[in-house]
Amino acid sequence: MTDFALRAAGLTKRYGRLTALDQLTIDVSAGEVFGFLGPNGAGKSTAIRLLLGLARPTAGRAWVFGVDAADVARAHRLLAYVPADVALWPQLTGAEILHLQASTGPGVDLAYRDELVDRFALDLSKPARTYSTGNRQKVALIAAFATRAPLLVLDEPTSGLDPLMEREFRTAVTTARERGQTVFLSSHQLAEVEAVCDRVAILRAGRLIQVAPIHELRGLHRCEVTLTFTGAPPQLSTIAGVDAVQATGQGRLRFTLTGPPAPALKALADADLTALAVREPSLEEIFLDYYGTETAR
Repeated sequence: MTDFALRAAGLTKRYGRLTALDQLTIDVSAGEVFGFLGPNGAGKSTAIRLLLGLARPTAGRAWVFGVDAADVARAHRLLAYVPADVALWPQLTGAEILHLQASTGPGVDLAYRDELVDRFALDLSKPARTYSTGNRQKVALIAAFATRAPLLVLDEPTSGLDPLMEREFRTAVTTARERGQTVFLSSHQLAEVEAVCDRVAILRAGRLIQVAPIHELRGLHRCEVTLTFTGAPPQLSTIAGVDAVQATGQGRLRFTLTGPPAPALKALADADLTALAVREPSLEEIFLDYYGTETAR
């Protein structure tokens, strides 16, 4: 087996005049947790379908552990896939679905699967038609994490999960890494990717912007602070982490804050504030700020 779990070379998908994915080239090492980060509509799901041979590329190629992704039967023996929208057999119970998936896949750790069922608090006796979106997601995640497949491909896997279950998800990803599995995690949530990934590829408008170790993404973390005051404005121009200070009206300021907030809070403590609001920008806004408009289509 090769040192790379997933490889893409010039992977491109066009729908008429629309380019959904443009020249994607990445290497995912065996045994790493690799994040695929981008706002909704960036082309992440399209890229995954091409990487898994579920759609035909306009150009380029992809491989799963050295197997051409176009050879779906061989490639899919090496992986477990959780799509963004999980569809289950409506008449089957959760237990029957897990049994069926175990019998058709590359093998399952049954004891670990039972542990995951408990941890994700899933009632296996109910038919799938009665499951909520979150419970359908749990079935797919339990099946994937319990498999012995060397590669797990997870597309927006925590949609529909509550915060407690998101914590269990992150624990399961860590366990998969410890078991020697590769995890390819697609998400639009910066915090989710930061919590579990070793490296991250950043996709925007169908184009790969950057591939970097997770520690290099710390600069993406920023928040927008809006405040109103009376008297003299607070002096923020020399404060570490404060950037883009703007006066938005009489007695109103707005700025972005990166890193520890203590220096900014000390400066604001000396001002006569009447209101303070903190907002975390969307991932698209962060990308526009961090990478600039030149990455946009």
